[in-house]
Amino acid sequence: MAGDRIREIEWPTIGLIAITYLVVMALVWFHASLPWWLILPVGAYFAALHTSLQHEVLHGHPTGNRLLNDAMVYPTLTLWLPYHRYRQTHLTHHNDSNLTDPRLDPESYYMLPEHWAEVTGLRRVLYEFNHTLAGRMLIGPAISIIRFWTSEFRNIANGDSETLKAWAWFVPSVALTLWFVVVIAGMPAWLYILLIAYPGISLALVRSFCEHQAAEKIEHRTIIVEASSFWSLLFLNNNLHVAHHARPGLAWYKIPAFYRAERERLIAQNNGYLMRGYGEIFRRFFLRAKEPIAYPNLGWLKKL
Repeated sequence: MAGDRIREIEWPTIGLIAITYLVVMALVWFHASLPWWLILPVGAYFAALHTSLQHEVLHGHPTGNRLLNDAMVYPTLTLWLPYHRYRQTHLTHHNDSNLTDPRLDPESYYMLPEHWAEVTGLRRVLYEFNHTLAGRMLIGPAISIIRFWTSEFRNIANGDSETLKAWAWFVPSVALTLWFVVVIAGMPAWLYILLIAYPGISLALVRSFCEHQAAEKIEHRTIIVEASSFWSLLFLNNNLHVAHHARPGLAWYKIPAFYRAERERLIAQNNGYLMRGYGEIFRRFFLRAKEPIAYPNLGWLKKL
């Protein structure tokens, strides 16, 4: 389900992939002479950008050759999510009729009411904090890693060969990154994780925080964030998320023109689920949950 079939070579994407690797490699290579307060924001930005580039690639970009595309984003900069599993789960997420349903959407942050009722004590406190933007950025990466890895290893233990294959491809990608970081550049692995990998995941999670909401109508579940250039580049215009779900095969640099041409229709389509930039999201939800964690008892949910 990659959307529109890509035919031409998309050089802006290839160039951005090259720049991303070069910037992170330079930060790592010169880490001993660079201040941490420079490495952290720049490293986090480009590590998060790499996750956006992986998202771009899994939708069929930037060439018509899938193996070549996958090879371009094979080295992992955040060290936590196997690309092939990301591809599988994200394309499942693009079944819009299942968006936000915690049983069917692998990217849902909701829990069924009966499951949420069973969460108590410190775990409940952490989950509630994770449902604020501050929590999503501070502890969200750790929670995501623990929950995802636990589920993955359980699947492997139960004989899931596809998951095992994805992790078999992932381990060398982690080794490749750590080989350059630790062996070639001499940067401690813990420092790379602290300054680049973990904060990179934190920034990436800003995008997904408001991407979808539980709503009766499918068309009302996906957001539009009219963001600044800083965020739009970081998320490769995926902040215009309704446009992405409408045309998932459209190259990132073509999304703004499509959005401008269809803006009024798309806003009407998603019932005005619109944010005027990520500043609005930070102001409204940095210390407050956007929605309850328990999935609402929608009428369409009862029919499943």
